Amino acid sequence: MRWNKFTIKTKTEAEDLVIATLAEIGIEGVEIEDKVPLSESDKQQMFVDILPDGPKDDGIAYLNFYVEVKEEAPDACPSSVDAGDSIAAVSGQKDDGVRQLPQEIGAIIENVRRELEELRSFTDIGEGSITVSQTEDKDWINNWKEYFHQFYVDDILIIPSWEEVKAEDKEKMIIHIDPGTAFGTGMHETTQLCMRQLKKYVTNQTELLDVGTGSGILSIAALKLGARHAVGTDLDPCAISAVRENLEANDIPAEAMEMLLGNIIDDKTIQDTVGYEKYDIVAANILAEVLVPLTPVIVNHLKPGGIYITSGIIEEKETVVVEAVKAAGLDVLEVTHQNDWVSVTARKA
Repeated sequence: MRWNKFTIKTKTEAEDLVIATLAEIGIEGVEIEDKVPLSESDKQQMFVDILPDGPKDDGIAYLNFYVEVKEEAPDACPSSVDAGDSIAAVSGQKDDGVRQLPQEIGAIIENVRRELEELRSFTDIGEGSITVSQTEDKDWINNWKEYFHQFYVDDILIIPSWEEVKAEDKEKMIIHIDPGTAFGTGMHETTQLCMRQLKKYVTNQTELLDVGTGSGILSIAALKLGARHAVGTDLDPCAISAVRENLEANDIPAEAMEMLLGNIIDDKTIQDTVGYEKYDIVAANILAEVLVPLTPVIVNHLKPGGIYITSGIIEEKETVVVEAVKAAGLDVLEVTHQNDWVSVTARKA
C-alpha cells in the first residue's frame, strides 16, 4: 500500500494549534517530529524513565499526515517519483509543481494552506511550508496506538480497549475510549479542562449538548457522571461510528445519546432537530475561531440558567472568546487554564 505523506514545517510552540486546525478540516492522526525533550508525563505514557540526551531543541516541528494513494488512479503521481522522493514543496506561492499535482492532492494542499494563512493572522506558525512525498507499507491509521496508553484526568481513568484496568483502579470512574479516526482521546489539555467543568455542573437531570463531539469523550464523561441524556453534533462522519463504538465500550445504552451530522452554526435543520431552550449544559471543545460565531447560536439552545462550557482556546484568544460570550448575553463564571490552553464557562441568565 502506498501513501501520500504531507509534511508541514512549523514551530514547536504552534504544534497544538496547527494540529487542532487540521482536525477541524478532517485531518486526523498527525505525526509530530521535533526536538522537544519529553516531559515526565510523556515518559510515563511511553513507560520510559531515562532517555539519552537528544539534539538541542531548535524550535522547529514537522507535522506529518497521510492519505492513501488510490491504486485505481495509476497516474495520480508522476511516474518518475519513487517512495520517499519529494513531489512538491509549497510555501505560500503557486508554482508549476503545484499545478501539475493530481487534483486530490492539490485540493488538500490548498485547503491546508488556506487554514495556515488564517492562523498566521493571530499567531506565529513559522515557515508553514507543505511538502508532499510518498511512502510505502505503513498502517498509519493504527500505528498511533503504540503511543496511546491509559492515563488519569484527576480521579478519572481513561483507557483504550487494548489495555487492562489495574486492580487498584477498578473502583475509579473508568472511561474506555478508542478515538479511531475521530478526534479526542482526553490526553489534550482542552478536553481535560472541559471534563473538570463537567464534574462541577453535571447532575442526574442534565440534558447535555456536545458540539464537535469527535470520539464522544465529553458526552461519555457526562453520562458516567450521571447526566440523563446527551445530544452530539459533528461535521465528521467518522464521529458517528466512533461514538457508537465508545458508548458500547462503556456499557452506555445507545438511546442515552443521539448523534447528528452537520453544522449547528448555520444549518437550520440541525438547530431545529437539536431543539431550543432544552439543554442544561452545552459543551464545545472547538477552536476560538469557531466559538465566536457558535456562541450566539448556542444561547438559543440553552435553558435559562444553563451552563456553557468551552475550550480549544489558545491563551492569545482568551479575550476574544470571553468578549463573544459576554456579547451573547451570558455571564462568565470561570476562566480556567492548563498550560497554553483556556476554558471559559458561562451561564445563561
